Amino acid sequence: MADVEKLEVRVHGDRSLPVLVYLPGLHGDWTLIGRFRKAVSGRLCFAEVTYPRTLTWSLEDYAAEVEEGLRRQGLNSGWLLGESFGSQIAWPLLARGVFQACGLVLAGGFVRHPARGWIRWGEGMPGGWPLSLFVRALFGFSRIWRLRPDQEAARAVAEFLARRTVRDRQAACHRLRLIAGNDPRDIARRALVPVFGIWGLWDMIVPWLPVRKWLRRNCPAFRACRIVRRSDHNVLSNGCAEAAEQILRWIFAVQACEKLR
Repeated sequence: MADVEKLEVRVHGDRSLPVLVYLPGLHGDWTLIGRFRKAVSGRLCFAEVTYPRTLTWSLEDYAAEVEEGLRRQGLNSGWLLGESFGSQIAWPLLARGVFQACGLVLAGGFVRHPARGWIRWGEGMPGGWPLSLFVRALFGFSRIWRLRPDQEAARAVAEFLARRTVRDRQAACHRLRLIAGNDPRDIARRALVPVFGIWGLWDMIVPWLPVRKWLRRNCPAFRACRIVRRSDHNVLSNGCAEAAEQILRWIFAVQACEKLR
């Protein structure tokens, strides 16, 4: 089946500012990042990627297309912000070295998923089980945010849900299988740029304790992490104010150190 759409890169802000490239999670687009974008406005050049609804790309394909999308926008260097699934694209981007990364922030992200066996287990059961049901449930959790008094958040969730088509869920299933088969630990061990992590305390999708433990023991480039107590897996959305301020501090601290060299 042919791929649907093309990878898109949208750029917000002054390009003379530090560049932060947002690689979205399983949903694959901008619909949950609006409040974070607003929080860093005027302090960063924010580039947000939207993935195509492909059922065939490998993670290397994703990385190559992100590089090309950034090149078309005239962006050759900057920070990577890998949200959940997006972290799995960030690692090959570091390894390839075409885009000159200044640093990497994992937002609900990981190296090898610490609980990836649930995909293998489900697919290996007699008759299997429809991964699409899990994706439906995962995306459906966002409906609860419509109950929040924040109208901006409610609009974002409405747009998020409107884009969750059948093809979109199929693409999300494909991305889950890519996660299950991916092991970028060697890349993380050899990383040469600063690596940071930010997770929500109540993350039920990516257990952050084993992720943090592995990074501290095995990734020499890992500098620091932050746990946002009032957030869940969608830490850039539900914990946007705290997440934005922390990420800004990391970026500017690294820049200040580099200027002193």
